[in-house]
Amino acid sequence: MNYPPTLLSDVQQQRQEFPGLVNKVYFNFGGQGTLPRSGLEAIIDAHNVLQQQGPFSFKVNHWIRQKTELLREAIAQELAVEPATITLTENVTSGCNIALWGLDWQVGDRILMTDCEHPGVIATVEEIARRFQVEIDLCPILNTLNEGDPVEVIKQQLTPETRLVVLSHLLWNTGQVLPLKEISHLCHNYSESDRPIFVLADAAQSAGSLALNLAETEVDFYAFTGHKWFCGPAGVGALYIRPEIFELINPTFIGWRGLQYDKTGQPIGWKNDGRKFEIATSAYPQYEGLRASIAVHNAWGNSEKRYQQICELSEYLWQGLSEVSAIKCLKNSPPEAGLVSFTVDSPMSHKTIVEQLEGQGFFLRTIRDPDCIRACVHYFTLPDEIEQLIKAISLMV
Repeated sequence: MNYPPTLLSDVQQQRQEFPGLVNKVYFNFGGQGTLPRSGLEAIIDAHNVLQQQGPFSFKVNHWIRQKTELLREAIAQELAVEPATITLTENVTSGCNIALWGLDWQVGDRILMTDCEHPGVIATVEEIARRFQVEIDLCPILNTLNEGDPVEVIKQQLTPETRLVVLSHLLWNTGQVLPLKEISHLCHNYSESDRPIFVLADAAQSAGSLALNLAETEVDFYAFTGHKWFCGPAGVGALYIRPEIFELINPTFIGWRGLQYDKTGQPIGWKNDGRKFEIATSAYPQYEGLRASIAVHNAWGNSEKRYQQICELSEYLWQGLSEVSAIKCLKNSPPEAGLVSFTVDSPMSHKTIVEQLEGQGFFLRTIRDPDCIRACVHYFTLPDEIEQLIKAISLMV
């Protein structure tokens, strides 16, 4: 893969922002991104401000409110939505929990969930089913990776009692991108039901990697984290709620941040935007870390440019792996995002292969179902790193 010299120079310069890349060849952005230098500095600077001016004072509290809204605005800009639609959370799972527990479940309701969801979301859905006598239907999305229509498969699984569809926009195990707009449109216009069906998207792998315009997708809930493809610190995420359904969702965990107050300081009801679901004191310096990390990415290029680069690099990895006889990529065509999952025909288990690669400085991960190895490329991954990885695996099999 031959980069234009200018582009290669830009990428190499951008990599100087990420000290975590210095001593390793990193392919684990879907697990956790490498924190940029300015993100770490922003966290430290924020701690210093809090201690020097507080840590609790009128001045500090004003500073926190100001910085919190700046982060909300930065996230909203990445998703092409209004800041009022964004609830700041800790991670993907907490965002999914807000949506799942916020619905008014009735006995006999059904939840349709794909067979590619993360254990955290699965456990939440199962507990809701147990408590509220809700039924769970499993949708065989895994089989549509290389053939078939996921929209049609979901349509076949819907019933008049289906209240919610739970899916991942970008599947964490296979790297498949689901057609979110088409699925949302299907669910909102399902003719056999007298009510729209909500759609909850686990966006752990899509936020920060895909170029997004959530308003166009019509998705009802979009839960994501900042520590993966945005390369922010752990402990900060967000949830988007479609404005048209906002009043239908109620908070389960409740705290002072979600309340409105009168002039005397007495609570008088919920806030009427995404803050309604925010609870209490958070790790505010981490907010500044994520905001700085998002700024680093945007300084290199907008989300469309970054996504295009990710796709070109993932195709390069996919093509190189496909040329090794002992390796089979799960996807038969070039990936639509930065996740490349593959199996290795070897006496060694996938876990052993990944452990040995880590000993050589290559960081990947295994997936349990389907049993495979997953490599993640970001827009600043180098073609040379991809070639090194392919060579290292080839020498092991």
